[in-house]
Amino acid sequence: MSAPVLQVTDLKVHFPIGGGLIGKPKAWVRAVDGISFSVPRGTTFGIVGESGSGKSTTALAVMRLVKHTAGEILLDGEDIGRAEGESLRRARKRFQMVFQDPYASLNPRKRAGDTVREALQLMQAGAPNTFDARVAELFAQTGLRPEQQMLFPHQFSGGQRQRIVLARALAANPDLVVCDEPVSALDVAIQAQILNLMQRLQRELGLTYLFISHDLGVIRHMCDQVAVMYLGVIVEQAARESLFSRPLHPYTLALWSAAPSFDPKARARAQRIRLQGDPPSPIHIPAGCRFAGRCPFAQERCHQEVPLLREVLPGHSVACHRVGEDGQVLYDISQPSSSR
Repeated sequence: MSAPVLQVTDLKVHFPIGGGLIGKPKAWVRAVDGISFSVPRGTTFGIVGESGSGKSTTALAVMRLVKHTAGEILLDGEDIGRAEGESLRRARKRFQMVFQDPYASLNPRKRAGDTVREALQLMQAGAPNTFDARVAELFAQTGLRPEQQMLFPHQFSGGQRQRIVLARALAANPDLVVCDEPVSALDVAIQAQILNLMQRLQRELGLTYLFISHDLGVIRHMCDQVAVMYLGVIVEQAARESLFSRPLHPYTLALWSAAPSFDPKARARAQRIRLQGDPPSPIHIPAGCRFAGRCPFAQERCHQEVPLLREVLPGHSVACHRVGEDGQVLYDISQPSSSR
């Protein structure tokens, strides 16, 4: 496998609560609480989890759009986590972002062509006399017609707007594209078109994606490696097929069982895991496993001792006391624990 384009080590993002401008914060929201992962060149690394798991905050921290509290963010070995001022501005062209809502991320008063051209200007991506040709090339690559350069965002469909956003993100030939729920605001048929376009662009341009989504179908379609986040930490991480064919963590099983399936055999084999209650507050993190309060298989140890993320199968890591060192689950899915 190729060297990582993105290397994240022990990333933490804590937001202060109270205290005003000069006072000491009364508490901290531990949105991301010590996660590590790497993304090899030309691959897609997915992060999945329910709302509040910290996946979008992770994306924003990698993009330097929120300040991280601790940890290291390396892009091709360069510490972009500590870059400031002119150094950060120069590095910006190497990592770009595609947001969830394409309409909100476009200036409604700028024509589509000017939006992409402005990105070229801001990032100094080539000589000014090459910008028109580059804009035309980006429109063609993303499936937009040349005459659409003169239109405003409101004159496009949702899928076409996301193509403009993609064209803008690719303007400076970035090493990394961070995608935060890039198709969740689109109709299902249009989602497939945009995802297939992103895969084609990855093959043609050698792109590397960090892909955030709550949709398991999208994650399975797009990603090579997948991390499952819960309450600010990674609870399971593996290659796509390993994770989908043999999920180990009870939270991963719960996510999988809640996802719809069009395969009758898969539906017949599936054992539905119904989680009770809501995730704990990220301000008051419980002792032990963060998932223990909702886990149907939790034991006393789970409420007292924090499980470490460890590799139990080749390339497959899990943070759960109920999974053995050989990757065998130590709980019976048909027999939930009574000691909760």
